[in-house]
Amino acid sequence: MANKVVVYIKESYDELMHKVSWPTWPELQSSAIVVSIATLVIAIIIFLMDIVFKNVLTEFYNNIKDLF
Repeated sequence: MANKVVVYIKESYDELMHKVSWPTWPELQSSAIVVSIATLVIAIIIFLMDIVFKNVLTEFYNNIKDLF
């Protein structure tokens, strides 16, 4: 059992060091910037949707309240 664990660890290390294609530093920075901008845009869209829904529902409930 312990032998299988050691073999697994050695094979994992070998794969990470020799078979995985790691991005270069400029590629990593570029990807991080894209992800950050996309996250910011999505957060702004959700924020705006939240404001719109809040205003629509507030108006709706005020109109319902005025009816009764």
